[in-house]
Amino acid sequence: MTDPQDHRPPTPHCDDHIARGDWNPLWNQLRELDPEFMEAYLAFRSVPHRNGPLPPKFKELVMVAINAATTHLYAPGVRRHMQNALRLGATPEEVLEVIQLTTVMGIHACNLAVPILCEEMAAMKKADGASSA
Repeated sequence: MTDPQDHRPPTPHCDDHIARGDWNPLWNQLRELDPEFMEAYLAFRSVPHRNGPLPPKFKELVMVAINAATTHLYAPGVRRHMQNALRLGATPEEVLEVIQLTTVMGIHACNLAVPILCEEMAAMKKADGASSA
């Protein structure tokens, strides 16, 4: 019996997002059900990340704001983009200011994102300590 995945079309955008750590696990089912749609969505979503005048760090800070916004409140996205922003050189103070700016939509942005920032700062400090030992 052949595996149905053997006949799945290639999904380079999905593969790229997974490799870069910019994959939402909720997309797994949609990728299985309709890989062509998922590829088209990711191709569209990726345009501003590939092009434009904003440096990658700022794009990640915007993504933190979008994911922390009261209308979205998506903690895994906040964490993923916060990690990316910090890795690209954003300071914890810059991330905190983005969170604070997001509160114009509602204080819930802080309720969600500040604890995540504290966790990520502790993780960075721990990793820095481990790498310097």
